[in-house]
Amino acid sequence: MFAGHDPILVTLSLAVAILGGYTGFGLAARIRTAPHANPRLLLTGAAAFLAIGIWTMHFVGMLAAPIPADASYLVLPTVISFLICALVVGISLFFVSIGVPSDVRVGASALLLGFGIASMHYVGIHGLAGNFSIEHDYPMVALSLAIAVAAAYGGLRIYLARQGGLRLALSAVAFGVAVSGMHYTAMYGMHFVPAAMGHQHELGGLVASQQLLSLVVAVLCFVIAAGFLLFLVPEQRQRLAALGPDNDLQTHDRPDELEGHPIQPGEATGSRALPLGGIGHPKPVIASRVPVASADGTHLIDVSEIRSIRADAHYTLIHDGQRERMCPWSISEAEARLDPAFFVRVHRSHIVALPHVTFMRKEGDGAIIELGGTVPQIVPVSRSKIAEVKARLGLVRHAAARP
Repeated sequence: MFAGHDPILVTLSLAVAILGGYTGFGLAARIRTAPHANPRLLLTGAAAFLAIGIWTMHFVGMLAAPIPADASYLVLPTVISFLICALVVGISLFFVSIGVPSDVRVGASALLLGFGIASMHYVGIHGLAGNFSIEHDYPMVALSLAIAVAAAYGGLRIYLARQGGLRLALSAVAFGVAVSGMHYTAMYGMHFVPAAMGHQHELGGLVASQQLLSLVVAVLCFVIAAGFLLFLVPEQRQRLAALGPDNDLQTHDRPDELEGHPIQPGEATGSRALPLGGIGHPKPVIASRVPVASADGTHLIDVSEIRSIRADAHYTLIHDGQRERMCPWSISEAEARLDPAFFVRVHRSHIVALPHVTFMRKEGDGAIIELGGTVPQIVPVSRSKIAEVKARLGLVRHAAARP
């Protein structure tokens, strides 16, 4: 498949696809976690980086391929190939960003995106002009299309899962390999037929040389690399969290441990905390549904869907077993409104739903618990909460009564 290809450019094309996927899906994931950001701007940026990454990977791969020396690129098909890619990426991300995406909607978006990636490739290929014609092996065309759809589906699942850090990096690598695999599979099934054996591919319209295309591709590679590096710069709340518990007290509403003293229900260290009843304060009403933000507005989800709640400045992120979704409540407000028979504050930044706990073990001075779901989640338990959590889960061994 790579016979005659420049190995350096092949490696560069793979790197471009990975960086574009990481930046694009990472920006899209922030739609749910950046309450003060413009979701349309984030969606536009995500679609742009994904489209630039996919398109640039394609043309870096073309520069790496052993194409005829007299080949030139028709400008109109080349530009159209990029517009196709940008359009289908934007539409697909939009469809899975409105409301709670169903499996049918994700599948349809993946089909649209996969066909769009494949269309971009073949439109760009037939933008080549010279004293030759191009033929394709149809089984390889079908295989490349299947790979494109699979890559699109995996990429959309990455976005919906909203995983960060190492998992997002590994997913971006898988996405980049899949997109590159689609390109080189299609190239393997493509043949240049000299004009004497076929019909001459006549030049028509504005033409760009391979040198000019190389310059454009180099600029876009720089854009992708710069966007990737800027994406790695942490947001303000991430920098505060990195300082540790002694320096991020303003980031969370109520730490459960201050100098070794557990804060009891009803105490508050943040201005948004709700009192849990008492003299002069009404008893809070237990909520049956919780608001979560989405690209098209605010939805209400049933508390039975909640696995965990994580503090995020004056907001929270609710994990529903598949992904985290932003909630306008503070961590203290969530603790006050949810039924304490099912929910417990296990850490200054975390509340968990006890019925969904599937595993617990000690780790360091504290412990960790795992919550079940399509995407299992690990949540830390602070040292002062271990005994309470064990008791609530029925893990405490009681001594046998003496006769």
